[in-house]
Amino acid sequence: MRVQRSFGAESEEGALYIVGTPIGHLQDLSPRAREILEQVDVIAAEDTRHTRKLLTRFDIAKKPLISYHEHNRKTRGPQLIERLLAGESVALVSDAGMPAIADPGEDLVREALERGLHVIPVPGPNAAITALVASGIPPVPFVFLGFLPRHPKEREEALSRWKEAEAALVCYEAPHRVISTLESVYRVLGDRRIAVARELTKTHEEWLRGTVGEALAHLAEHPPRGEYTLVIAGADPSARKPEAAWWSSLTVEEHVEWYLRRGQSRKEAIRSAARDRSLPKREVYRIVHLENKEEQ
Repeated sequence: MRVQRSFGAESEEGALYIVGTPIGHLQDLSPRAREILEQVDVIAAEDTRHTRKLLTRFDIAKKPLISYHEHNRKTRGPQLIERLLAGESVALVSDAGMPAIADPGEDLVREALERGLHVIPVPGPNAAITALVASGIPPVPFVFLGFLPRHPKEREEALSRWKEAEAALVCYEAPHRVISTLESVYRVLGDRRIAVARELTKTHEEWLRGTVGEALAHLAEHPPRGEYTLVIAGADPSARKPEAAWWSSLTVEEHVEWYLRRGQSRKEAIRSAARDRSLPKREVYRIVHLENKEEQ
């Protein structure tokens, strides 16, 4: 067990800051996030051009930007770790939202922790949480699925694992796949309640709240544009078929015999079977007694 004190601790090594950036509306950059971006020695960015525009917008002094993304994480990760070990502070940012959620930042966080380095979160916007709290769907519990698989078969296999979960399901989707994904949701999970959020916090933010079928009908007439976040209602426990009791295939006498074979007396076995079946003890006794008579 390693204890980290994020504030006021002196260290010869640097700290990795996980900095949340706007998902659309630039004014959502927090004062603390801006302060950290101004103070760190280097910024690891998913797309340096995108991040440079953000820094320019907030008049943050020019400083080293290092690209860190899915295609170079295996080489850039160790380089960033070495800088941290040398005492530099590094801010990790993604193009939008909180890093390390559905992006390669999670690898850098894990590597930093394995080397005993400080990892300090600087909270900011997140599309999944933003969509969840305004969806109108019960938000607790919820499961974040990130981006579902692209191929329908794999996507539906992934959805089927959560078919019985009572938690809300949250996922991201690109405009050219959102209809296909909603069709998979309809086939696997049924016509559940759903909130479809488009272009969150941006000028063209739009919400669809209704059922999966209604969302598909709307998108058939209004071609998808922009980035989507889906919030799907969890399974309805009242609609779930009750599981068959373990004894349902047994006759009353076989049920009593099952308890007899496990060491109960005849009186105890009749009482146990009656309890399981919600029957009066005398009714179970009568059935068993009648069966015994017929066998004789």
